[in-house]
Amino acid sequence: MTTFEASHRARWRERVHEVIFEADTFGGKAFDVALFFAIAISVLVVMLESVESIDREYHTALRVADLVLTGLFTVEYVLRLLCVDRPWRYARSFFGVVDLLAVLPVFTSIFLEGTQSLLVIRALRMLRIFRVLKMGHYVGEAEHLMKALQASRRKVIVFMGAVGTLTVIMGALMYLIEGADAGFTSIPRGIYWAIVTMTTVGYGDIAPQSVLGQFVAAVLMIAGYGIIAVPTGIVSVELAAATKITTRTCKSCISEGHDLDAKFCKHCGAQM
Repeated sequence: MTTFEASHRARWRERVHEVIFEADTFGGKAFDVALFFAIAISVLVVMLESVESIDREYHTALRVADLVLTGLFTVEYVLRLLCVDRPWRYARSFFGVVDLLAVLPVFTSIFLEGTQSLLVIRALRMLRIFRVLKMGHYVGEAEHLMKALQASRRKVIVFMGAVGTLTVIMGALMYLIEGADAGFTSIPRGIYWAIVTMTTVGYGDIAPQSVLGQFVAAVLMIAGYGIIAVPTGIVSVELAAATKITTRTCKSCISEGHDLDAKFCKHCGAQM
Protein backbone atom coordinates (compact mmCIF):
# COMPACT_ATOMS: atom_id res chain seq x y z
CA MET A 1 0.00 0.00 0.00
CA THR A 2 1.43 3.38 -1.06
CA THR A 3 1.67 6.40 1.21
CA PHE A 4 -1.11 8.10 -0.76
CA GLU A 5 -3.42 5.10 -0.41
CA ALA A 6 -2.70 4.87 3.31
CA SER A 7 -3.39 8.57 3.76
CA HIS A 8 -6.61 8.34 1.74
CA ARG A 9 -7.79 5.36 3.79
CA ALA A 10 -7.01 7.16 7.04
CA ARG A 11 -9.01 10.21 5.92
CA TRP A 12 -11.89 7.97 4.87
CA ARG A 13 -11.97 6.22 8.25
CA GLU A 14 -11.73 9.57 10.02
CA ARG A 15 -14.69 10.94 8.07
CA VAL A 16 -16.84 7.82 8.58
CA HIS A 17 -16.03 7.78 12.30
CA GLU A 18 -16.97 11.43 12.61
CA VAL A 19 -20.34 10.88 10.93
CA ILE A 20 -21.28 7.62 12.67
CA PHE A 21 -19.94 8.06 16.20
CA GLU A 22 -20.11 11.80 16.80
CA ALA A 23 -23.12 14.10 16.95
CA ASP A 24 -21.33 17.45 17.09
CA THR A 25 -21.11 17.88 13.30
CA PHE A 26 -23.76 18.43 10.64
CA GLY A 27 -23.08 15.03 9.08
CA GLY A 28 -23.22 13.33 12.45
CA LYS A 29 -26.54 14.95 13.35
CA ALA A 30 -28.05 14.09 9.96
CA PHE A 31 -26.90 10.47 10.33
CA ASP A 32 -28.35 10.26 13.83
CA VAL A 33 -31.74 11.59 12.72
CA ALA A 34 -31.89 9.27 9.69
CA LEU A 35 -30.97 6.18 11.72
CA PHE A 36 -33.39 7.15 14.48
CA PHE A 37 -36.30 7.13 12.03
CA ALA A 38 -35.05 3.90 10.43
CA ILE A 39 -34.99 2.19 13.82
CA ALA A 40 -38.45 3.51 14.69
CA ILE A 41 -39.84 2.21 11.39
CA SER A 42 -38.16 -1.19 11.82
CA VAL A 43 -39.60 -1.61 15.32
CA LEU A 44 -43.03 -0.62 13.98
CA VAL A 45 -42.68 -3.28 11.26
CA VAL A 46 -41.87 -5.93 13.89
CA MET A 47 -44.93 -4.93 15.93
CA LEU A 48 -47.22 -4.95 12.88
CA GLU A 49 -45.97 -8.44 11.95
CA SER A 50 -47.19 -9.67 15.33
CA VAL A 51 -50.79 -8.63 14.44
CA GLU A 52 -52.21 -11.55 12.49
CA SER A 53 -54.76 -9.61 10.43
CA ILE A 54 -52.19 -7.04 9.32
CA ASP A 55 -49.46 -9.60 8.66
CA ARG A 56 -51.84 -11.76 6.63
CA GLU A 57 -52.74 -8.85 4.32
CA TYR A 58 -49.38 -7.07 4.09
CA HIS A 59 -46.94 -9.90 4.79
CA THR A 60 -44.89 -9.39 1.60
CA ALA A 61 -44.64 -5.61 2.02
CA LEU A 62 -43.64 -5.93 5.67
CA ARG A 63 -41.10 -8.62 4.82
CA VAL A 64 -39.51 -6.53 2.07
CA ALA A 65 -39.39 -3.46 4.33
CA ASP A 66 -37.75 -5.51 7.07
CA LEU A 67 -35.13 -6.93 4.69
CA VAL A 68 -34.29 -3.47 3.33
CA LEU A 69 -33.93 -2.03 6.83
CA THR A 70 -31.86 -5.04 7.89
CA GLY A 71 -29.57 -4.39 4.93
CA LEU A 72 -29.10 -0.78 6.05
CA PHE A 73 -28.37 -1.81 9.63
CA THR A 74 -25.89 -4.42 8.38
CA VAL A 75 -24.01 -1.79 6.36
CA GLU A 76 -24.03 0.50 9.40
CA TYR A 77 -22.66 -2.28 11.63
CA VAL A 78 -19.86 -3.10 9.18
CA LEU A 79 -18.92 0.58 8.84
CA ARG A 80 -18.72 0.89 12.62
CA LEU A 81 -16.29 -2.00 12.74
CA LEU A 82 -14.19 -0.62 9.88
CA CYS A 83 -13.79 2.93 11.18
CA VAL A 84 -12.50 2.07 14.68
CA ASP A 85 -8.97 0.98 15.54
CA ARG A 86 -10.14 -1.97 17.63
CA PRO A 87 -13.19 -3.56 15.94
CA TRP A 88 -13.34 -6.51 18.33
CA ARG A 89 -13.62 -4.14 21.29
CA TYR A 90 -16.63 -2.43 19.76
CA ALA A 91 -18.18 -5.79 18.81
CA ARG A 92 -18.01 -6.85 22.48
CA SER A 93 -19.41 -3.57 23.81
CA PHE A 94 -23.06 -3.20 24.83
CA PHE A 95 -24.12 -1.31 21.72
CA GLY A 96 -21.99 -3.58 19.54
CA VAL A 97 -23.94 -6.61 20.77
CA VAL A 98 -27.22 -4.72 20.34
CA ASP A 99 -26.27 -3.79 16.77
CA LEU A 100 -25.54 -7.45 16.02
CA LEU A 101 -28.82 -8.61 17.57
CA ALA A 102 -30.64 -6.06 15.41
CA VAL A 103 -29.63 -7.87 12.20
CA LEU A 104 -28.71 -11.44 13.14
CA PRO A 105 -32.25 -12.84 13.75
CA VAL A 106 -33.39 -11.87 10.24
CA PHE A 107 -30.54 -13.72 8.54
CA THR A 108 -30.98 -16.69 10.88
CA SER A 109 -34.70 -16.92 10.12
CA ILE A 110 -33.97 -16.95 6.39
CA PHE A 111 -31.88 -20.09 6.73
CA LEU A 112 -34.37 -21.72 9.10
CA GLU A 113 -37.46 -20.91 7.05
CA GLY A 114 -39.46 -23.99 6.07
CA THR A 115 -38.32 -26.13 8.97
CA GLN A 116 -40.57 -27.48 11.69
CA SER A 117 -39.12 -25.14 14.34
CA LEU A 118 -41.66 -22.40 13.69
CA LEU A 119 -41.71 -21.28 17.32
CA VAL A 120 -37.92 -20.95 17.30
CA ILE A 121 -38.09 -18.82 14.14
CA ARG A 122 -40.72 -16.58 15.72
CA ALA A 123 -38.57 -16.19 18.83
CA LEU A 124 -35.53 -15.31 16.74
CA ARG A 125 -37.49 -12.74 14.76
CA MET A 126 -38.86 -11.15 17.90
CA LEU A 127 -35.25 -10.45 18.96
CA ARG A 128 -35.40 -7.66 16.37
CA ILE A 129 -37.21 -5.63 19.00
CA PHE A 130 -33.69 -5.02 20.38
CA ARG A 131 -33.42 -2.40 17.67
CA VAL A 132 -35.25 -0.06 20.00
CA LEU A 133 -32.09 -0.09 22.17
CA LYS A 134 -30.11 1.22 19.21
CA MET A 135 -31.93 4.52 19.65
CA GLY A 136 -29.54 5.22 22.48
CA HIS A 137 -26.89 5.76 19.79
CA TYR A 138 -28.78 8.58 18.17
CA VAL A 139 -30.26 10.59 21.03
CA GLY A 140 -27.63 13.12 22.08
CA GLU A 141 -29.00 13.54 25.59
CA ALA A 142 -28.93 9.77 26.13
CA GLU A 143 -25.18 9.94 26.67
CA HIS A 144 -25.61 12.53 29.42
CA LEU A 145 -28.34 10.46 31.05
CA MET A 146 -26.22 7.30 30.89
CA LYS A 147 -23.27 9.07 32.50
CA ALA A 148 -25.52 10.45 35.24
CA LEU A 149 -26.97 7.00 35.99
CA GLN A 150 -23.50 5.45 36.11
CA ALA A 151 -22.19 8.17 38.43
CA SER A 152 -25.14 7.88 40.81
CA ARG A 153 -25.54 4.09 40.76
CA ARG A 154 -23.86 3.54 44.14
CA LYS A 155 -26.02 6.12 45.87
CA VAL A 156 -29.14 4.71 44.23
CA ILE A 157 -28.14 1.14 45.20
CA VAL A 158 -27.67 2.19 48.85
CA PHE A 159 -31.01 4.01 48.74
CA MET A 160 -32.79 1.00 47.21
CA GLY A 161 -31.25 -1.19 49.90
CA ALA A 162 -32.70 1.09 52.57
CA VAL A 163 -36.09 1.03 50.86
CA GLY A 164 -35.94 -2.77 50.64
CA THR A 165 -35.16 -3.00 54.33
CA LEU A 166 -38.07 -0.69 55.14
CA THR A 167 -40.52 -2.77 53.10
CA VAL A 168 -39.44 -5.95 54.89
CA ILE A 169 -39.93 -4.32 58.30
CA MET A 170 -43.30 -2.79 57.39
CA GLY A 171 -44.48 -6.01 55.75
CA ALA A 172 -43.61 -8.03 58.85
CA LEU A 173 -45.22 -5.40 61.08
CA MET A 174 -48.49 -5.46 59.14
CA TYR A 175 -48.47 -9.26 59.22
CA LEU A 176 -48.32 -9.10 63.01
CA ILE A 177 -50.94 -6.34 63.29
CA GLU A 178 -53.54 -7.55 60.78
CA GLY A 179 -52.97 -11.28 60.35
CA ALA A 180 -54.53 -13.66 57.85
CA ASP A 181 -58.11 -12.41 58.38
CA ALA A 182 -57.27 -9.13 56.59
CA GLY A 183 -55.39 -10.87 53.78
CA PHE A 184 -51.89 -10.65 55.29
CA THR A 185 -51.37 -14.40 55.18
CA SER A 186 -47.56 -14.25 55.28
CA ILE A 187 -44.66 -11.83 55.59
CA PRO A 188 -43.99 -11.91 51.82
CA ARG A 189 -47.63 -10.97 51.32
CA GLY A 190 -47.12 -8.09 53.75
CA ILE A 191 -43.99 -7.00 51.87
CA TYR A 192 -45.99 -6.98 48.64
CA TRP A 193 -48.56 -4.72 50.30
CA ALA A 194 -45.79 -2.43 51.61
CA ILE A 195 -44.28 -2.03 48.13
CA VAL A 196 -47.66 -1.30 46.54
CA THR A 197 -48.50 1.19 49.29
CA MET A 198 -45.12 2.95 49.37
CA THR A 199 -45.11 3.43 45.60
CA THR A 200 -48.63 4.95 45.90
CA VAL A 201 -49.99 2.41 43.39
CA GLY A 202 -52.70 1.17 45.74
CA TYR A 203 -54.29 -1.85 44.01
CA GLY A 204 -56.70 -2.33 46.90
CA ASP A 205 -56.49 -6.13 46.84
CA ILE A 206 -55.11 -6.04 50.40
CA ALA A 207 -56.04 -3.35 52.91
CA PRO A 208 -55.60 -3.02 56.69
CA GLN A 209 -58.78 -3.29 58.74
CA SER A 210 -57.71 -2.23 62.23
CA VAL A 211 -57.13 1.35 63.35
CA LEU A 212 -53.49 0.66 64.12
CA GLY A 213 -52.97 -0.96 60.72
CA GLN A 214 -54.59 1.98 58.95
CA PHE A 215 -52.35 4.39 60.88
CA VAL A 216 -49.25 2.48 59.82
CA ALA A 217 -50.51 2.47 56.22
CA ALA A 218 -51.07 6.25 56.32
CA VAL A 219 -47.51 6.83 57.57
CA LEU A 220 -46.14 4.59 54.83
CA MET A 221 -48.15 6.39 52.15
CA ILE A 222 -46.85 9.78 53.22
CA ALA A 223 -43.29 8.45 53.39
CA GLY A 224 -43.74 7.07 49.89
CA TYR A 225 -43.89 10.56 48.36
CA GLY A 226 -40.57 11.49 49.94
CA ILE A 227 -38.98 8.19 48.97
CA ILE A 228 -39.93 8.63 45.31
CA ALA A 229 -38.30 12.08 45.24
CA VAL A 230 -34.90 10.99 46.61
CA PRO A 231 -33.52 9.05 43.59
CA THR A 232 -34.78 11.81 41.30
CA GLY A 233 -32.66 14.34 43.17
CA ILE A 234 -29.60 12.08 43.14
CA VAL A 235 -29.75 11.53 39.39
CA SER A 236 -30.56 15.21 38.71
CA VAL A 237 -27.35 16.36 40.43
CA GLU A 238 -25.25 13.94 38.40
CA LEU A 239 -27.13 14.84 35.23
CA ALA A 240 -26.26 18.51 35.68
CA ALA A 241 -22.58 17.56 35.89
CA ALA A 242 -22.79 15.18 32.94
CA THR A 243 -24.05 17.88 30.56
CA LYS A 244 -20.54 19.36 30.53
CA ILE A 245 -19.21 16.47 28.41
CA THR A 246 -19.24 16.03 24.64
CA THR A 247 -20.67 13.29 22.42
CA ARG A 248 -17.30 12.58 20.77
CA THR A 249 -16.12 8.97 20.81
CA CYS A 250 -12.51 7.81 20.79
CA LYS A 251 -11.94 5.72 17.67
CA SER A 252 -9.16 3.80 19.40
CA CYS A 253 -10.85 2.53 22.58
CA ILE A 254 -14.53 3.46 21.84
CA SER A 255 -14.79 5.38 25.12
CA GLU A 256 -17.13 8.35 25.52
CA GLY A 257 -17.73 11.21 27.92
CA HIS A 258 -14.81 13.46 26.99
CA ASP A 259 -14.61 17.13 27.90
CA LEU A 260 -15.67 19.74 25.38
CA ASP A 261 -12.11 20.91 24.73
CA ALA A 262 -10.46 17.46 24.87
CA LYS A 263 -7.72 16.85 22.28
CA PHE A 264 -6.71 13.42 23.58
CA CYS A 265 -8.70 10.50 24.98
CA LYS A 266 -8.62 10.48 28.77
CA HIS A 267 -8.70 6.67 28.80
CA CYS A 268 -6.10 5.56 26.24
CA GLY A 269 -4.34 8.83 25.30
CA ALA A 270 -5.15 8.57 21.59
CA GLN A 271 -5.61 11.82 19.67
CA MET A 272 -9.25 12.81 19.28
